[in-house]
Amino acid sequence: MMLANIYDVSLPIEDPVLKFLILLIIILSAPLLLNKIKVPHLLGLIIAGAIVGPNGLNLLQRDSSIVVTGTTGLLYIMFLAGLEIDMGDFKKNKWKSLAFGIYTFTIPLSLGYLTGYYLLGFSPLTSVLFASLFSSHTLISYPLVSKMGLSRNFAVNITVGGTIITDVLALMVLAICVGMAKGEVGSEFWLRLTISVLLFGSIVLFLFPVIGRWFFKKVGDKISQYIFVLVMIYLAALLAELAGVEAIIGAFLAGLALNRLIPHTSSLMNRVEFVGNAIFIPFFLISVGMIIDFSVFFKSWETIKVALLMTVAAVGTKYLAAVATQKTFRLSREEGGLIFGLSTASAAATLAAVMVGYNIIISENEAGEPVRLLNEHILNGSILMILVSCTVSSFVSMANASKIADSDHEETVAGNTTEEERILLAVNHPGTVEKMVNLMLMIKAKSNTDQVYALNIINEEKNESSIKNAEKLLGQATEIAAATDVRLTPLTRYDNDVISGVNNVIKEKKISDLMIGLDDSKGFSPSFVYNLYNGYLQNRMTNVLVYHAAQPVSTIRKHIVILPFKSHTEPGFFFALLRIWNIGRNSGAVLHFFGGATTIRSLRNIQRKAAIEAEFTELKKSSDFGQIIDSVGENEGLILMMAESAMNSYSPEMRAIPDLLNARFSDKNYLLVYPYAGDEVDAEKRAVNNYDDFNEIGKMVGRIFK
Repeated sequence: MMLANIYDVSLPIEDPVLKFLILLIIILSAPLLLNKIKVPHLLGLIIAGAIVGPNGLNLLQRDSSIVVTGTTGLLYIMFLAGLEIDMGDFKKNKWKSLAFGIYTFTIPLSLGYLTGYYLLGFSPLTSVLFASLFSSHTLISYPLVSKMGLSRNFAVNITVGGTIITDVLALMVLAICVGMAKGEVGSEFWLRLTISVLLFGSIVLFLFPVIGRWFFKKVGDKISQYIFVLVMIYLAALLAELAGVEAIIGAFLAGLALNRLIPHTSSLMNRVEFVGNAIFIPFFLISVGMIIDFSVFFKSWETIKVALLMTVAAVGTKYLAAVATQKTFRLSREEGGLIFGLSTASAAATLAAVMVGYNIIISENEAGEPVRLLNEHILNGSILMILVSCTVSSFVSMANASKIADSDHEETVAGNTTEEERILLAVNHPGTVEKMVNLMLMIKAKSNTDQVYALNIINEEKNESSIKNAEKLLGQATEIAAATDVRLTPLTRYDNDVISGVNNVIKEKKISDLMIGLDDSKGFSPSFVYNLYNGYLQNRMTNVLVYHAAQPVSTIRKHIVILPFKSHTEPGFFFALLRIWNIGRNSGAVLHFFGGATTIRSLRNIQRKAAIEAEFTELKKSSDFGQIIDSVGENEGLILMMAESAMNSYSPEMRAIPDLLNARFSDKNYLLVYPYAGDEVDAEKRAVNNYDDFNEIGKMVGRIFK
């Protein structure tokens, strides 16, 4: 009784606390219950929404709070699709995405028009708008595929690119049909629509990255960075609506615009995905379920007929488009199935088009009743189409994604090298900790989630102040890594000699990569240079990376990578190259390689197997390197492959590099990479002098980057 007095238990429930509790219970229980019976939890959330919604048990109303949060979830799905897309693959496969977009737009539009005009007797204008309902689709299964690690898969990549094409075209058809129904289509209409769309696209794709780069360079607060991302999503969505297209187009373009500024391995990316998958996207799926009303199918045979035709047309035409894409580009059966699964679901754009068409009254019948552009049979039929298409999308996507993920895992295991990656960060200055951890997250292998260490050497008296400082630095490094689900092990060593302390840890932990951060105020001090050449580089089986960051690595547009002549002959070249390659792979920045003809030829072969945005320039003489270093511009970083004196690629000019960087690069990012030299036996066994055939190296990289 007391509970009843406190809460209004009449239906639908109005109390905000109880409403939110019910929604959270649904979000929590759906995966736990449905995973046991192999039902995608995305489908479970939609069904749960139908059960508790106004057309089910009427526990909850689809009020403004649900709509607002659900709309954010829809925008989130499109934003993540643009944010997670591999820009290297996207550019490489843009024509394939265009082809799929044309297939998945024209096939449903053509067959949908024939269905509406000849089978249902609609007018030509209504038939065109009716057909456009089948052309668009919502990436409702994308979060499921992304969780399985396939966001960069070739089939997913071209599907995401094709989605934006078909949705834009479908929504353009909606705008044109509405204009024709209102008698507004003329030269002024076309001019206004063209200018507004081009202006909107230019602002988001060209101005947003400039604003984002400035913001991330100036603001380091994590919460502010996340709120900034939400602001950009909604701002892009608003600009899209002002331009006359749907808000989801703006959210997708915002994802593309910020793609290079939010590295896939960063803590910000982790927060964006976490909040979206935990709250916003489930709310959207529940809100879609609340629209479903099963009772309408028992009221009219005409509604059942329209609903069945719409459902068959929607699913069937998307299947034909996926098969056409599979045959055109000779994809595997599983990849074709994944394209079909991702592109089958009709929800967002379909709902938008149906509601707009239903609300447009074009005339009145003899009884004085309004004649709508899309009648109530189409409105109700779309409900069944949404339910069935989302169900098919979830099951088909999960089945094919599981097969592809298993296959990729087998190939990755088969391509594993004997080199075990163990990264050690030597942290000493508070200002370098976050920068070093962020770079580490970019260079490490994706599978390496716990072989990372942070070390602080206490070489003073073991006083309380030095111990607290070490705990603070190591705690900061551990916290930043944990935000990306990477377990970093903090290490404290007491040693009167820093070099000795670091070397001992390298031997104990079998470290493959040692990373050292340079303090902005000091740069290369004489003592550090001495320790580098006479201490750190004596670990012949360890890559040594010296890093200086004047701005966040995520704001770097291009990295200038200089490879000395004969660098490809070094035993550690390949594994050092992987570290550089991962920077481009995980940040989306362009890598511009400069080196000798033989070295560049090997990189071109590798680049064909790993879709990373890279440029290559062959140099004739080593004196050209100085001009290249001087040409590094704003928001560009410098990566130098170095060598110690006994190595093939060493040149005396390398000893002048620290002074050069101190003088000219105090306000820029640079990374010096010293590949491991190997012992004499190892060097003799693994060196590739006068070896021009890099097919085996290319195959190895292809397997690793698969």
